Amino acid sequence: MADTDPDELERRIARTRAELAQTVDAIADRVSPKRVKERTVADMKARAGYFVASVGDALGVTRRPALGDDPERSWDDEPPELGPVLIGVGAVLVLGAAVMLWKRRRR
Repeated sequence: MADTDPDELERRIARTRAELAQTVDAIADRVSPKRVKERTVADMKARAGYFVASVGDALGVTRRPALGDDPERSWDDEPPELGPVLIGVGAVLVLGAAVMLWKRRRR
């Protein structure tokens, strides 16, 4: 029994308690409502920014890099591509109609 030194055991116990306290504090910080809210808000902002950029790009209204240094030409003269937007609207309409028919048949 090489580990029977009481001082060494007390030091190990103290070190283990300190590590355990750090772990519990880290877990508590990770699951605290404030931290969860902050992470969720940051995630939603990032997703909203991506969504707005993709919709703006689909409608052709996002700012494009200027061709050269002329700030007057910062918008492209390309026609907006409405295909992805119309496909999305059509999919929503089809899904809505399917849900309505499903609910009607359940009655």
